[in-house]
Amino acid sequence: MGSLGRAIYTVGSWIRGTGQAIDRLGVTLQGSNYIPEQVSKHRTIMNVFQKEPMISKDAFVAPSAAVMGDVLIGRGSSVWYGVVLRGDVNSIRIGSGSNIQDNTLVHVAKFNLAGKVLPTIIGDNVTIGHGAVLHACTVEDEAFVGMGAILLDGAVVEKNAMVGAGSLVRQGTRIPSGEVWAGNPAKFLRKLTEEEIASIKESASIYTNLAQVHSTENTKTFDEIELEKLLRKKFENRDEDYDSMIGVVREVPPELVLPQNILPENKSSSKAVSL
Repeated sequence: MGSLGRAIYTVGSWIRGTGQAIDRLGVTLQGSNYIPEQVSKHRTIMNVFQKEPMISKDAFVAPSAAVMGDVLIGRGSSVWYGVVLRGDVNSIRIGSGSNIQDNTLVHVAKFNLAGKVLPTIIGDNVTIGHGAVLHACTVEDEAFVGMGAILLDGAVVEKNAMVGAGSLVRQGTRIPSGEVWAGNPAKFLRKLTEEEIASIKESASIYTNLAQVHSTENTKTFDEIELEKLLRKKFENRDEDYDSMIGVVREVPPELVLPQNILPENKSSSKAVSL
């Protein structure tokens, strides 16, 4: 650090010290009414052991998620609110168009008792439901893991297979393609229909489109948010029948128009998979 750098550093220290002194004075003046405030140290993206997450520019990672270490997230994938992807002692790989829904935990194992290396691999167009736990397992392309399901070390969910909500998939279990497994421990339940298999891929596509909306919302400035509030207030009491009677045509601002590919009427054609 040169002379100029040292001078700037010293001035910065003085400014920070002055701010801390003013804060302490304010606390003293507030007395018993003082309410402690803590700054959040949350980091959405974090290196671990000099391993840096690699995230596609087209992927969505929610601000409250935590992605750390040797993690690769492919194009169009989404990591939702409260998700933890911890690639510290091994790697996590997520393909394209997959969605890891809210409060899911994904971790890895360095190796098992037999010495086999156990990363976590999630393929393309995979849906992982809310609150699931995936530990050192593999979920192949276009598979579906239900809400609250737990997949333990070495488990494999093959392409177009499904794990029912709340199920426990034991270590080393392989769920064949086209089958639904459920229960604790998870066991074969039935075969998936062709329509249900198609709905798995459609579900992933819907989440990819929805993630684009959330990504846009999370990058809006304060001024953009305030403008949108004003526009919504202006149009919230609109009566189309009355407007038609008096010949008024009101165009909805583009800021308030949802993309066609996530509107409810366009999702109604997909039927939910029943377990």
